Amino acid sequence: MTVVVAAAIGRDGRYLAARRTKPDWAAGRWEFPGGKVEAGETEEQAIIREIREELGVEIAVGARVPGEWPLHDDLVLHLYVATLVDGEPQPLDHHDELRWLAPDEFDEVAWLPSDREAVRELAGDASVLRSERVTGWPISTAEGG
Repeated sequence: MTVVVAAAIGRDGRYLAARRTKPDWAAGRWEFPGGKVEAGETEEQAIIREIREELGVEIAVGARVPGEWPLHDDLVLHLYVATLVDGEPQPLDHHDELRWLAPDEFDEVAWLPSDREAVRELAGDASVLRSERVTGWPISTAEGG
């Protein structure tokens, strides 16, 4: 099973959603940005790397949203709450539009079918939305943790 990590990047009570441009089956649908965990990476390191590549910003990784959600093939999604540390997000890779959404606005965009349950969990778990850090984690924006 390969883990895909995604970041619900929060700012002012809103979370950043990104509209996909590829692959064809995902184009035009929305997601929390992220990607696959590579060999030798922690989930937190993978999110930091993916967000840097896809959006050109640095983040601090916080709490993991409870649950995991099957994607296509042999992939499973883990969603984390994160905060911006440096930069303003831009749709650099695999995305053409970004939107800041409050949890009560999550249903205003067409989410990837595989992400809908994670979105619902995030919207329904206020304790995770308020959490910026998990005690004991070395929160870092540097690769290697």
